[in-house]
Amino acid sequence: MIKNKHFIVLFTLILSPFATAKIEPYPLEYWALRDVISNVSVSPDGEHLAMLKIEFKDADPVLEVYDASDLSKKPFRLNADPMEITGFSWVSDNNIIINLRQQVRDRIDGFNQGVYEGRLALLDIEKEEIKQFNETSPSIAGLLPNEPDKIILSFLPGGQDGIVNRALRPRTYYELNLRNGRKKLIIQGNMRLAQVQFDAEGNPITAVGFDLGPNERIWYYREPGTSEWQEIYRQHEDSFETFSIQGKHPSKENWLLVVANNGRDKIALWEFDTQNKRFGEIIYARSDVNIRGVQSHSNDWSEPDVIVGATYYKDKPHIEFFDETEAATFAQLEGVVPNAHTFFISSRSRDGATLTVFNIAPNDPGTHYLLKDGRFQKIGSVQPLFEAEQLANVEYITYTARDGREITAFLTTPKGEPPFPLVVVPHGGPFISEMVVFDEWGQMLANNGYMVLQPQYRGSTNYGLEFYKSAFIEGGQGGRKMQDDKDDGALHLVEQGLVDKDRIAMFGWSYGGYAALIAAARQQQIYQCVIAGAAVTDNIYQVNFYRDRLRGAQKAEQLGMWTESISPIEEAENVNVPMLLIHGDVDQRVPIGHIRRYRDELEKNNKPYEYVELEGADHFGSTLFYDHQIKMYEAMIGFFREDCGPGGL
Repeated sequence: MIKNKHFIVLFTLILSPFATAKIEPYPLEYWALRDVISNVSVSPDGEHLAMLKIEFKDADPVLEVYDASDLSKKPFRLNADPMEITGFSWVSDNNIIINLRQQVRDRIDGFNQGVYEGRLALLDIEKEEIKQFNETSPSIAGLLPNEPDKIILSFLPGGQDGIVNRALRPRTYYELNLRNGRKKLIIQGNMRLAQVQFDAEGNPITAVGFDLGPNERIWYYREPGTSEWQEIYRQHEDSFETFSIQGKHPSKENWLLVVANNGRDKIALWEFDTQNKRFGEIIYARSDVNIRGVQSHSNDWSEPDVIVGATYYKDKPHIEFFDETEAATFAQLEGVVPNAHTFFISSRSRDGATLTVFNIAPNDPGTHYLLKDGRFQKIGSVQPLFEAEQLANVEYITYTARDGREITAFLTTPKGEPPFPLVVVPHGGPFISEMVVFDEWGQMLANNGYMVLQPQYRGSTNYGLEFYKSAFIEGGQGGRKMQDDKDDGALHLVEQGLVDKDRIAMFGWSYGGYAALIAAARQQQIYQCVIAGAAVTDNIYQVNFYRDRLRGAQKAEQLGMWTESISPIEEAENVNVPMLLIHGDVDQRVPIGHIRRYRDELEKNNKPYEYVELEGADHFGSTLFYDHQIKMYEAMIGFFREDCGPGGL
């Protein structure tokens, strides 16, 4: 039974049993498929359910809208060809705002300027009419539950000169009338007022800007019903500490909730008094990991802007609730969601009685459910060809690096008995926080018999300031201690008897690809081969793309990391294991010039390698389509089996 202030319902769980686990790995074609269904959500009145669906392997998503009371009825369907639907949001009971994109050129325009442009469209499901708006690549800055005919858009205006503007990226905000397509300027972005947050009524509430004199970031607050911004907090640009406004305090007027260090190593969730410009009490903090942010109320329509908990990542995403009703709702859902692991209420009707739930787990690539009229039913899986018994377990482990530092990692274990062949898969970034629940690459490799280690090496941002800064504060540790962290994880598994020391490889993408190239040239070699995807091959070449945008702490971070770390192109003569290189030909983040320069250096030094170029692929997963994925996966598995050292991996 789910019980909260809106309703009490009884529901039954309807499930189809899982089939018997297979012995043979899944065909690689299964792994190459994009999510079959996504973006599942109910309308504000709970009468309709919409989703994106990909019907066959190389198709674009179509939007389907169902009668939520009877999903067996034929849905309304919308195909946006030649554009691709990338997402949507309900704005009223009968209207959906749709995000579209289309490839408009064959080559990138420059660093971080890809081949796609975006548009918005409005679908009226009652009239079955669609209206497209002309704005190029807008961002939706706010939906307005009480004004369904309007949304708030933001744009990055052109002509932003100067290092501060390029670093701060001031945005301009408009109110878009969905009925007539007219825009009304709300705030013209500038250096002093660069990014703005709005409440559910469309009121500007908080903002961040920059003061060029003392080189400080400034945070502002605007009391409801006023038009004056008041400065509430300053932080010098050289500070590595975090300060980020999360929203209004649940119970104190003119107080905010912020995630910040405020002198602590680990980020905490704090109260902040806007009138006296000071921190209050810590709402929630941990000694092991940072607080990531906050959990909003599950009902965006009836409880907008309401914060109900704090979130953090460790073995999996966690929510620390301070709203008893929401805590009880999630606790009861956990009892009925099959393989409940990481789940959330993805949408909810205005009256709270109808909702959709999404669950993802190591043995569940993602499943959507609907609760309506007291009935809890499965809508479908993002990858329905997979069975729970055939997927691998993921474990959160710790080990000690050679200098004594504790490193955490996610370990995906294939079926069978150890010792296993191992693939070390470092995350990209490198300065990000990685959370492994169902990881397609990890599960694909495990399904083919490989243990997978995903180390959270120094520089990862979930483990406090000192751990993060240790990657660059005493000189760039790329190729040095950051690389040791990865190798030491592999050696730890060998010592545990889980891995065969003569069957270890590395595969990475972006910074992970950089790490794979570094691994290929290490003199104390533990790897039999490497696969490097979208790899940074020349540190200076990469940082020169955005050097003029860097200031303060970010400048210290990026220049300390890339200019002082080992550069793979300078180590090409030392490569001593087989290599497979993969790159998209329209990569905007790590342009293809990287791999071309590196290949020239390999050939100059008579180093053999294999190369796969993905035509039309950018840096990001959203641009890796079926043909890209199957080409990449077939090359990877074939390389591991046949060309990864003597006898293969």
